[in-house]
Amino acid sequence: MRRVYPIALLSLAVITGGIISVLRAADEKPKYTIKDVMKEHKKGALKDKVIDGKATPEEKKKLVEMYEAMGKDKPPRGEAANWKKLNDALIKAAKEVEAGKEGGADALKKAVNCTECHKDHKPK
Repeated sequence: MRRVYPIALLSLAVITGGIISVLRAADEKPKYTIKDVMKEHKKGALKDKVIDGKATPEEKKKLVEMYEAMGKDKPPRGEAANWKKLNDALIKAAKEVEAGKEGGADALKKAVNCTECHKDHKPK
């Protein structure tokens, strides 16, 4: 009987810790929202600096982070599979530019297709 209590307490602690970590992960929000990324696209023109080759390494990294965060968000409307496809193209191209891969800027310019994304996913 004395051995049962420590095992039961240990099991309870492990289960509780697992539940808490799952709840914390569900509460974590991306660093950037879709709205943040769209503001940056309109106002800050970070993508334009990256495409034109005028961005600093920190700015390139920020663009990748923004696209990754946006890709984790749910689309305001439209199919999630299409949202994922469009965001994956943005992320891949931004990472190519960040890595200095030749043709990365052209790939990013092609991937930044506002009309394609907005027709299916922009809230009305």
